[in-house]
Amino acid sequence: MPNPTNSGRKRRALVTGGAGFIGSHLCDRLLAEGWEVFALDDLSTGSEDNVVHLRERTDFHLVVESVLDEPVVNSLVHRCDAVWHMAAAVGVRLVVEKPVQTLITNVRGTEVVLDYCARFGKPVLVASTSEVYGDHRSLEPLAEDSQRIYGPTSINRWGYAGSKAIDEFLALSFHAERQLPVVIVRLFNTVGPRQTGEYGMVVPAFVQAALDGRPIQVFGDGAQTRCFCHVHDTIEALVRLPEHEPAMGQIYNVGANAPIGIADLATAVKERTGSTSEIVFMSYEEAYGPGFEDMLHRVPSTEKIRGAIGWEPQRDLDTILDDVIAERSPVPVAES
Repeated sequence: MPNPTNSGRKRRALVTGGAGFIGSHLCDRLLAEGWEVFALDDLSTGSEDNVVHLRERTDFHLVVESVLDEPVVNSLVHRCDAVWHMAAAVGVRLVVEKPVQTLITNVRGTEVVLDYCARFGKPVLVASTSEVYGDHRSLEPLAEDSQRIYGPTSINRWGYAGSKAIDEFLALSFHAERQLPVVIVRLFNTVGPRQTGEYGMVVPAFVQAALDGRPIQVFGDGAQTRCFCHVHDTIEALVRLPEHEPAMGQIYNVGANAPIGIADLATAVKERTGSTSEIVFMSYEEAYGPGFEDMLHRVPSTEKIRGAIGWEPQRDLDTILDDVIAERSPVPVAES
């Protein structure tokens, strides 16, 4: 990332979605590295609680506005030296229940950010998703140039995947046509403290149910697999990739490559929490309504990012679960 023209001040970063789960951790890391940080978030899925510990800092600024607000984005991009575009509609339940919001936020929001970054020549990292690969049926690791497999447009789940694919096309087009310095990351199931299960995020949902003694609900038959990456490992990649000049104009997978079945995940959560919760299975139709389609497997190939910056995840699933459990467990009352 470039140094500011005025060498007497800190570098300034804009993090869209900066009050979200991943965005707030990114703000923490950038501040620790000496950046002044502007977090833009409309708090639709983010929360002020995620950044409340930063409230008194003079080098952190929370701007509660939408990424669709062009004058605000214009001002912030112009003021900052680099941009991390994390804002997006997130979570399976939100995608299913609010497809219009999903498409407009993802596509139009990314277009706005890219346009102003290009106008002012500001480098930008765009967060994409493993969902762009679509519905793969094997455990073969997915490389950045793997084919994408989608279902019909009548299933709105695929609208999310399509919207993020358009984000990538836009970013690569701005790079090719307007020489915008941009790098794209495809995130594979990032998990950790501050993540909410409200919008269908499976690990915090399972953990909270186990701690509450409620049934742990597994959708489908539980044979679908996912690879979970600790948010601190993800942040390491997000911070380091933009510093690597050859990464501009490239796409990188960011995720762990140790798949676990969702039914097995439920068992692991139950054992690690010591819960007596029952594990129950619920059809996708019961969970999301008729016509829902899930992706069976998503395993990332991380050879490309490892070759570029030497990155690979350092924390295993047990560490991830322990961190999520610790955050959500009741604080024991000290004896008098």
